[in-house]
Amino acid sequence: MKYTDYAERVPDEQYKNLIREVLDHGTWGPSPMVDKDGNEVRTIDYLGATPVRFNILKNGAPIITERDISAFWKTAVGELLAFINGAHTQSELEEFGCKWWKFWATEEKCKKRGLETGDLGPGSYGAAFANFPTVDGKGFNQFAEIIKQIKERPELKAHFISPWIPQYTIRNKDHTQKVVVVPCHGWIHFRVLNGKLNMVMFQRSCDILIGCPSNWAQYSCLLLAMGEVLGLEPNEFVHMISDAHIYENQLPWVDEILGRESRAFPTIKITNSHDSIFDYRPDDFELSDYHPHDKIKGIPVTI
Repeated sequence: MKYTDYAERVPDEQYKNLIREVLDHGTWGPSPMVDKDGNEVRTIDYLGATPVRFNILKNGAPIITERDISAFWKTAVGELLAFINGAHTQSELEEFGCKWWKFWATEEKCKKRGLETGDLGPGSYGAAFANFPTVDGKGFNQFAEIIKQIKERPELKAHFISPWIPQYTIRNKDHTQKVVVVPCHGWIHFRVLNGKLNMVMFQRSCDILIGCPSNWAQYSCLLLAMGEVLGLEPNEFVHMISDAHIYENQLPWVDEILGRESRAFPTIKITNSHDSIFDYRPDDFELSDYHPHDKIKGIPVTI
């Protein structure tokens, strides 16, 4: 794959524009969330944020430069690869280098949903991607079948993957959800146009300060890997968010991010390619040309 030289890339302002859009047009959410210390935290929510678009080969991979995320971008990639391989427990995710689910797959949260400690549940991403329930009782592997479909019928508009298993994600007084966190991202539409692979990722809910940078990293790597597996040049990654939000306890960090100039995006290359999407691991991807601002420590995460 031919990447545009770093010196020829243009700084991308879409991350800061997304933050401004939430702040300028968002509404305070009615239901408080909870931080890691159990404190209630409200959100500023904006529905239907302007889609962002990235061409990884032409202008670099969307690894944000307003703060340094080199310490955890591979963790995000490992998370998605684990889910593609059907992981739905904390220990399975840790095999791919992702340890942050320990904050959600706790004994308390799992017990509340009738799950073993450390089990994300049958409504989790891994179960949906690799073992989607069917009427005949056999699990359906969405990635395996979509790859076959793209190879056989690349012209179709129906190359679509969903993380949502409604019987396990809906909750009301008569129904207990069977997942510790209902899927936030992962509605994926692949489209082959002019012989190139494009990907739209629709996201139900997105924490712009914490979650969004990870989502951009992991889905950029997915597009690159799918391009290798399918023998297609990756073209455009489009990210569409339904509920884009910022937590009120994150606001002290917003001005610092917005006050930093955006820099050109870096390069992500595959250093070890595979014929199967299920064989990819975080170390198969390499980050270079990354010149971000300093790390910003202490941005709070809400559980």
